Amino acid sequence: MSKPFSYSRNYALQQRQRGFSLIEVLVAVLILAIGLLGFALLQTTSVRMSKSAAIRTQATNLATELLDQMRVNRLSAASFPSQASFSSGAISSVSCIPATGTVDVAKMTALWKCDVVRVLGDNASSAVTLSDGVATVQLNWSDRGGDATEFSVSTKL
Repeated sequence: MSKPFSYSRNYALQQRQRGFSLIEVLVAVLILAIGLLGFALLQTTSVRMSKSAAIRTQATNLATELLDQMRVNRLSAASFPSQASFSSGAISSVSCIPATGTVDVAKMTALWKCDVVRVLGDNASSAVTLSDGVATVQLNWSDRGGDATEFSVSTKL
Protein backbone atom coordinates (compact mmCIF):
# COMPACT_ATOMS: atom_id res chain seq x y z
CA MET A 1 0.00 0.00 0.00
CA SER A 2 2.80 2.33 0.57
CA LYS A 3 3.84 2.14 -3.10
CA PRO A 4 0.67 3.60 -4.64
CA PHE A 5 0.74 6.43 -2.15
CA SER A 6 4.34 7.32 -2.92
CA TYR A 7 3.61 7.01 -6.64
CA SER A 8 0.80 9.54 -6.54
CA ARG A 9 2.84 11.85 -4.36
CA ASN A 10 5.79 11.75 -6.78
CA TYR A 11 3.41 12.35 -9.67
CA ALA A 12 2.01 15.45 -7.97
CA LEU A 13 5.53 16.79 -7.30
CA GLN A 14 6.46 16.25 -10.94
CA GLN A 15 3.43 18.25 -12.07
CA ARG A 16 4.46 21.21 -9.89
CA GLN A 17 8.07 20.95 -11.06
CA ARG A 18 7.12 21.52 -14.70
CA GLY A 19 5.60 24.92 -14.00
CA PHE A 20 8.44 25.97 -11.77
CA SER A 21 10.96 24.92 -14.41
CA LEU A 22 9.28 27.17 -17.00
CA ILE A 23 9.49 30.15 -14.64
CA GLU A 24 13.17 29.41 -14.04
CA VAL A 25 13.80 29.38 -17.79
CA LEU A 26 11.98 32.70 -18.25
CA VAL A 27 13.96 34.31 -15.43
CA ALA A 28 17.21 32.95 -16.87
CA VAL A 29 16.35 34.33 -20.32
CA LEU A 30 15.51 37.71 -18.78
CA ILE A 31 18.81 37.80 -16.90
CA LEU A 32 20.68 36.79 -20.05
CA ALA A 33 18.92 39.52 -22.07
CA ILE A 34 19.81 42.17 -19.49
CA GLY A 35 23.40 40.94 -19.49
CA LEU A 36 23.60 41.12 -23.30
CA LEU A 37 22.17 44.64 -23.30
CA GLY A 38 24.77 45.65 -20.73
CA PHE A 39 27.52 44.12 -22.85
CA ALA A 40 26.27 45.97 -25.96
CA LEU A 41 26.28 49.25 -24.01
CA LEU A 42 29.80 48.53 -22.80
CA GLN A 43 30.99 47.90 -26.36
CA THR A 44 29.34 51.09 -27.63
CA THR A 45 30.96 53.14 -24.88
CA SER A 46 34.32 51.52 -25.58
CA VAL A 47 34.16 52.37 -29.29
CA ARG A 48 33.13 55.97 -28.55
CA MET A 49 35.93 56.43 -26.02
CA SER A 50 38.55 54.93 -28.33
CA LYS A 51 37.50 57.35 -31.10
CA SER A 52 37.72 60.23 -28.63
CA ALA A 53 41.19 59.08 -27.57
CA ALA A 54 42.30 58.84 -31.21
CA ILE A 55 41.16 62.42 -31.89
CA ARG A 56 42.92 63.64 -28.73
CA THR A 57 46.11 61.90 -29.90
CA GLN A 58 45.85 63.63 -33.27
CA ALA A 59 45.34 66.97 -31.51
CA THR A 60 48.50 66.31 -29.50
CA ASN A 61 50.41 65.56 -32.70
CA LEU A 62 49.11 68.74 -34.37
CA ALA A 63 50.05 70.93 -31.41
CA THR A 64 53.54 69.49 -31.12
CA GLU A 65 53.99 69.80 -34.89
CA LEU A 66 53.37 73.56 -34.68
CA LEU A 67 55.67 73.88 -31.68
CA ASP A 68 58.38 72.04 -33.62
CA GLN A 69 57.92 74.44 -36.55
CA MET A 70 58.28 77.35 -34.15
CA ARG A 71 61.39 75.79 -32.63
CA VAL A 72 62.97 75.29 -36.07
CA ASN A 73 62.13 78.86 -37.14
CA ARG A 74 63.13 80.67 -33.96
CA LEU A 75 63.89 83.90 -35.82
CA SER A 76 60.30 83.95 -37.12
CA ALA A 77 58.69 82.45 -34.02
CA ALA A 78 57.14 85.78 -33.02
CA SER A 79 54.93 85.75 -36.14
CA PHE A 80 53.47 82.29 -35.46
CA PRO A 81 50.89 83.30 -32.79
CA SER A 82 49.13 85.81 -35.03
CA GLN A 83 49.22 83.52 -38.06
CA ALA A 84 48.35 80.19 -36.42
CA SER A 85 45.50 81.37 -34.18
CA PHE A 86 42.00 81.12 -35.62
CA SER A 87 38.43 80.99 -34.37
CA SER A 88 35.80 78.33 -34.84
CA GLY A 89 34.40 78.29 -38.38
CA ALA A 90 37.10 80.63 -39.75
CA ILE A 91 38.80 77.89 -41.78
CA SER A 92 36.99 75.60 -44.19
CA SER A 93 38.53 72.23 -45.00
CA VAL A 94 37.26 72.65 -48.58
CA SER A 95 39.36 75.77 -49.18
CA CYS A 96 42.66 74.13 -48.21
CA ILE A 97 45.19 73.77 -51.01
CA PRO A 98 48.80 72.58 -50.80
CA ALA A 99 51.54 75.21 -50.69
CA THR A 100 53.78 75.66 -53.71
CA GLY A 101 57.04 77.48 -54.14
CA THR A 102 58.99 78.84 -51.20
CA VAL A 103 57.50 77.84 -47.88
CA ASP A 104 57.33 80.61 -45.29
CA VAL A 105 55.58 81.02 -41.94
CA ALA A 106 52.29 82.07 -43.55
CA LYS A 107 52.17 78.98 -45.78
CA MET A 108 53.23 76.63 -42.98
CA THR A 109 50.58 77.95 -40.62
CA ALA A 110 47.92 77.91 -43.36
CA LEU A 111 48.64 74.23 -44.00
CA TRP A 112 48.68 73.54 -40.26
CA LYS A 113 45.30 75.25 -39.81
CA CYS A 114 43.90 73.14 -42.66
CA ASP A 115 45.20 70.00 -40.95
CA VAL A 116 43.58 71.06 -37.67
CA VAL A 117 40.21 71.60 -39.35
CA ARG A 118 40.49 68.38 -41.35
CA VAL A 119 41.28 66.30 -38.24
CA LEU A 120 39.25 68.06 -35.53
CA GLY A 121 36.33 69.31 -37.61
CA ASP A 122 35.11 72.62 -38.99
CA ASN A 123 34.24 73.92 -35.52
CA ALA A 124 37.86 73.65 -34.29
CA SER A 125 39.76 76.71 -33.10
CA SER A 126 43.31 77.50 -32.10
CA ALA A 127 45.01 80.00 -29.81
CA VAL A 128 48.79 80.30 -30.01
CA THR A 129 50.80 82.48 -27.64
CA LEU A 130 54.48 83.25 -27.21
CA SER A 131 55.59 84.94 -24.02
CA ASP A 132 59.11 85.09 -22.56
CA GLY A 133 60.26 82.28 -24.83
CA VAL A 134 57.41 79.96 -23.81
CA ALA A 135 55.11 78.95 -26.64
CA THR A 136 51.61 77.63 -25.90
CA VAL A 137 49.26 76.00 -28.39
CA GLN A 138 45.64 75.57 -27.34
CA LEU A 139 43.23 73.60 -29.53
CA ASN A 140 39.45 73.53 -29.02
CA TRP A 141 36.94 71.30 -30.76
CA SER A 142 33.63 69.54 -30.21
CA ASP A 143 33.27 65.77 -30.07
CA ARG A 144 30.58 64.01 -32.07
CA GLY A 145 28.39 64.18 -29.01
CA GLY A 146 28.76 67.96 -28.96
CA ASP A 147 30.98 68.02 -25.87
CA ALA A 148 33.54 70.83 -25.98
CA THR A 149 37.10 69.57 -25.69
CA GLU A 150 40.22 71.62 -25.04
CA PHE A 151 43.85 70.61 -25.33
CA SER A 152 46.81 72.81 -24.47
CA VAL A 153 50.55 72.22 -24.59
CA SER A 154 53.44 74.55 -23.75
CA THR A 155 57.16 74.41 -24.32
CA LYS A 156 60.18 76.65 -23.98
CA LEU A 157 61.69 77.55 -27.32
